[in-house]
Amino acid sequence: MTYQNYSLKQLQQIDAAHHLHPFTDHKELREAGSRIITRAEGPYIYDSEGNEILDGMAGLWCVNVGYGRNELAEAAYRQMKELPYYNSFFKCSTPTPVLLAKRLAELAPKSVNQVFFGSSGSEANDTALRLVRHYWALEGKPEKNRIISRRNAYHGSTVAGTSLGGMEPMHKQLGGAVPNIVHVMMPYAYELALPGESDHEFGLRAAKAVEDAIVEAGPEKVAAFIGEPIMGAGGVKIPPMSYWPEVERICRKYDVLLMLDEVITGYGRTGEWFAAQSFGIEPDTITTAKALTSGYQPLSALLVGDRIARTLVEKGGEFYHGYTYAGHPVACAVALANLDIIEREGLVDRVKNDTGPYFAQALRERIADHRLVGEVRSFGLMGAIEIVRDKATRERFEGEGRAAVVVRDHAIASGLMLRATGDTMILSPPLIWTRETIDLACDRIVKALDLAEKDLFG
Repeated sequence: MTYQNYSLKQLQQIDAAHHLHPFTDHKELREAGSRIITRAEGPYIYDSEGNEILDGMAGLWCVNVGYGRNELAEAAYRQMKELPYYNSFFKCSTPTPVLLAKRLAELAPKSVNQVFFGSSGSEANDTALRLVRHYWALEGKPEKNRIISRRNAYHGSTVAGTSLGGMEPMHKQLGGAVPNIVHVMMPYAYELALPGESDHEFGLRAAKAVEDAIVEAGPEKVAAFIGEPIMGAGGVKIPPMSYWPEVERICRKYDVLLMLDEVITGYGRTGEWFAAQSFGIEPDTITTAKALTSGYQPLSALLVGDRIARTLVEKGGEFYHGYTYAGHPVACAVALANLDIIEREGLVDRVKNDTGPYFAQALRERIADHRLVGEVRSFGLMGAIEIVRDKATRERFEGEGRAAVVVRDHAIASGLMLRATGDTMILSPPLIWTRETIDLACDRIVKALDLAEKDLFG
């Protein structure tokens, strides 16, 4: 029996009876009932009632090539027919992860040439944490194991991912984080810049928080700094261009490894294959997932720099770490086909030179002046809209996040899927969006803001 044999109410009842959703208030969800998404095509998703919704979040930051790509389904089908699965243990491999690792090394910054596969960004960050601490132990410095991260960072929801991240509600539910992880200020100028402080100056001050944490702990105890090039789930917080080069300089000065979490920013979203290239830095590890397959298969790839890889190979012996589905042949076949699409259709260059600049212009010209909007910002095809009660003072509405949820719900009802994070609306659309799609999205955002204004001010 297929889902078409069930009514929406029946599916919602079954969902409530058996399905625990991620990041969800289950009592609230079961009272309202889930929206059931049944199909998708291009930049649109469709629910069980036939409503067409423009997807402003690329699924969950991942569907970069859009929906309905037959060649990705065909790549999975061909690989399933030939070899549906074999593992990478026991000194074995299969062709697709071998070829994908080579392809990723060719796309990554020049000093990054090794790849460790998993199934999710959370797994990849677990691996990165393990690998970095193992590296320093192999170098005879096991006490060099502290990781510096940032407040409100998101690095996944496993125990290690939650610990690396800086979201306090997640820490409280964890009930005991991985030790020796500390969090410093985020580069969020809208709320943290001082009066009269330029973006350049703020970027340097935010970077200095990393240096202060290194000095406080003692460089001999600090293994690495980890950060998202642009903080995603925390609200698309875009650092000034002065920030990342200064962080890299600080890390090199104190011999601290630089770990980038590019689970969201990787594979074209910033107008380069990796945001490391957008910000002009060379990290020691790059965590990737999501858009690696455009969400068509679960797959992650931790890209490992030559310094770490050389020590792992020459001094490491067996690395006691790995996953059943690491380098899954079907997922890797889909990833190869997905990268072909991104490259063939010039989606990275399109974001850099066309849709990214147009997206920024559209947000400024059509959204920024609205009464509810304190700031708009974007980088490539990532955008944020700060929701405020008072534009001049930046006063928020009472009840953190309440106003943004009102805007979000009106946007979805108006045919645009976007996300509310705290008091910030965030967008991360498929890279196939055109100028026309951006205009349509702005129409629907304006409508949602107008309706929310009536609700919030009466």
